[in-house]
This record gives sequence, C-alpha cells and structure tokens, in this order.
Amino acid sequence: MKSTRLSRRSFLRTLGAAGAVTAAGGLSMRPARAQLPPSADGHRFLIVIGGGGGASIVDGPLAIAASESANAGAINTFPDQLVSRIGPFSAVDMRRNETAAIPVGFTANQSGFVQRHQSDMMVTTWTRTSVNHAIGQRRAVTGNEAWLGRTLQECVALQYGADLPLPNVHLSTGTGYTDRGTDGSLPNYCYGEVVADPKLWPLALDGSKGLADPPKASLLQKARMLRDRTLDPGSKFGQVFADSQRLAHWQAIRGERREHIEALNLIDKLMFIPESGDVRLSEYGLTPTPEAARLREVFPHYDRDPLESQAALAYLLLKHRVSCTVTLTPPGSVVLLGEGRNALGDDTMTNPPLAFDFSHQGHRSTQSLMWHRMYVIMGGLIKLLSEEEYGDGQSLWDRTMIYLASDFGRERKRPNGADEWGTSHDLNNGVLVVSPLVNGGNVLGGVDPDTGMTYGFDPRTGEPERGRHTAEAEVFGGLLQALKVDTSGSGLPDMPSMRRG
Repeated sequence: MKSTRLSRRSFLRTLGAAGAVTAAGGLSMRPARAQLPPSADGHRFLIVIGGGGGASIVDGPLAIAASESANAGAINTFPDQLVSRIGPFSAVDMRRNETAAIPVGFTANQSGFVQRHQSDMMVTTWTRTSVNHAIGQRRAVTGNEAWLGRTLQECVALQYGADLPLPNVHLSTGTGYTDRGTDGSLPNYCYGEVVADPKLWPLALDGSKGLADPPKASLLQKARMLRDRTLDPGSKFGQVFADSQRLAHWQAIRGERREHIEALNLIDKLMFIPESGDVRLSEYGLTPTPEAARLREVFPHYDRDPLESQAALAYLLLKHRVSCTVTLTPPGSVVLLGEGRNALGDDTMTNPPLAFDFSHQGHRSTQSLMWHRMYVIMGGLIKLLSEEEYGDGQSLWDRTMIYLASDFGRERKRPNGADEWGTSHDLNNGVLVVSPLVNGGNVLGGVDPDTGMTYGFDPRTGEPERGRHTAEAEVFGGLLQALKVDTSGSGLPDMPSMRRG
C-alpha cells in the first residue's frame, strides 16, 4: 500500500514553500554574543506599525467637523454627524458603498477604539522633511538620522535586547521602516531580522525538527562538525574568504546562536498555525503554540491577511521574550476576504491597493478604511498584551509602546464640497502613539480648523505653539525617552512633555 505520509517538502508546499525558503534565509549574519542581563528595570517593548502612504492625522484623531471650520467646503472636514469628540480626540465613523473607484463597500469605526484607549493615546504634531516614500519612512524611524543614523528599533534592541534571542524583528520587507541604520558600531544583534512570511518562519528556527524522519541528534552533530571543521575550511571558497567578517558572522550563526535558538524550542512556541486536516503538524513532531486558538479569535483572518499574521507573530515574539521590538507594515496589494460570488461583497476588502497611498485615487474612503484597519490591529495587540502578565502586577501592555509611523501627511485642500477626491503628499502631519508609557489622553500641538494644518508644541510643557513646527528629531527623542532608553550623549532634545508623569 502506498504511503500517504507527506514529506517535509510536501508539508512546506501545503503551507507555501516559497515563503518558507525565504524565511529560512531570514536568520542571517548575526554574530554570537555574551548573554547580558536586561536593564535593571526590566524590558520594555516597541511595536512599530508602518502607515505607508501617508496616515493623515486629520482623518483620524485630529479630524475636523465642518461646523468648526470657516472653510469647511474647501478643506478636508467631515459632516458633523460623522465626528465624535472623545476627550481631546476625534473619531470618524462612516459607511461607504465603494472605496475610491473600487465597488466594495465598507464600514469604518474609529470611536470604539478611541473610547477604549483614549487614556493611552497621545498625538504629537510634527512637520516632515520629505514627501518621498522611502526617505519619509526611514526618517520616521531615525528622526532624520538624529542619533548617528540609528533606528528606533536598533536603539530599543541595544537597551533591552542583549539577553534576547532575536531582539529586533521586522515582520515585513521592502519599506523604509525596516531599513538598517547607518551606525555600524552597534552590536550585530541590534540590527533587524527579516521575516518574509510570519506563518512559515518558525520552521526556520530548527535544523531538523519538522522532518518526517529526522536524523539522530548525535549524527547531525557529527555532520555539522565535519562541515564546520573540515569541509568548509578546506573548500576553495573557505580558503579565499577565510578572513571575511561576513563569513565569520555566518559561521557564528550556525554555531552558538543556532544552538541557543534550537534549545529554546521556538519552532513550537511561535507556530501559531493550528493542527488541521491540511496541516498535520503532529506528523512532523510539531505542536502549535497553546495561544493558537486565542490568536485565531483576535486575528481571525491571519491565514489570508498578511498584516494579521504579522500581528499574531509579533505578540508571540514579545510574549516569549524573543524580541523587544517588532515592526509591522500593511501590504501594498489589495486584501480581499470574500469568496466566490461574494469576492467583492461589502466589508470584504481590508486593505486597498497601496494602503494609505490609495488616497491619490480616493482620499476619504481610503483614509477611513485604513484608519479603521490600524485601530483593529492595534486593538487586537493591546487586548493580547493586556492579558499577559509581565511581573510585579504589570501586564506586558504596561511596558509596551505602539508607534504608528507615517512617511508624511496628505494635502488638506479639496474641490469645494467634494465627497471624494484625490490628494497628494504633504509635509505637515502628526503622530499617533498608544502606550501606558507616554503622556496619554493628550494632543501635543494642535490643528487649525480653518486650514487643516497642524502646529507644534512646547517640548517641556506640551502647550500648543502656533507657528512652531515640531521636528522629526524631537519626536524621535521623545519616543526613546518614554521607553526609558538611555539617550545620554546623543544630543537629542529633552522631551518631558511626551513622557507619562
């Protein structure tokens, strides 16, 4: 009788082999290092969510109601009945029958999230220095190269990641939010580890587990020793590049770092795909994480929505202290959840083409759908992190910051009274940060209701200052200081107004 047992290759094909191959290459070029204790005050965690394409702050928490503006028909304002005032913030709830020119209706609700989390929400206005996507995204995480070109993620990894297996993980590729910084003096563990497919990447964290018939550990160890001590050094490649720092890094990854990661059994702790008829994990000695069912409840579309799968893995990386900073970004392609005749039904599209940048084709509907999407993802992460105990009566959420990083803002003008229109990029915008660590329940700066343009604030008090433009370096420094990252000697401005208490 012919065996129906799947090979590991077939198993990977079931999950999507191309992604697994890419994922397996993601664990790369990081040297081994001594295991250092974390900060005496414990870890803190940073989640960066990329709002690529211009997450316009005046379409979210600083939205303007028409009755508030003397130029309501000429700038981006909303009918009064769509805008709720919740503390210092706005929330726009709307229903549309199409998204720009795409005939897919949606329902967007901002008020639920703002109502639940207003005390942890902080908006800081700022003025950007570029409307180029790649440059603006990079400057959103470097403060315009404010501290030796380091990224926020690298700074957090340096402060809190020395004792973690993979401190800085990028759960998507191809954006400026995941660029490596320009400070080459940092320990190599600070630089971002790239994950091509969160659903498959855990398979890359063990050299033999997941094989239908894995070799004995002793035999595998002998094979690795033969490779490392005899075959590779004796090869022409090994001889030519014997002094290569990159090759030394790779060899370190295959040695001490690999042993450490395999010993932690991360392949099971991070495998959030549940056992099913199509995915028979148990046949390969694999066990889904105990949180798999809960993750499915909170992010029910992670099998089809790349951002939800990123969020699911992000939570597990923080929960299991694998990482102290994770970066998520929405895909640049459309995400449709409908099937068959309902493929283009109402509320089936969670991600428009180009994400926020589809505002070129239809500003109001794109921004509304994407702000709703950001709040859903943030809300899910907050729910999970709030349920996880950190210690000393604190939850994991009590020590976490979510930063919605946008590359720039969007133009404020619109054709008079238009209900839908296209917008270009704009330097003027604001930042949304959600965290118990920041000066929550506050808007630092303000927005002129007659122009739609934001203005800055006093770095010390947070009081609004018309005519002042908050700089990228100020927001960068304020975020790090709220995370209690040691910025001494950095030259960054002190931003007490952004810190809680």
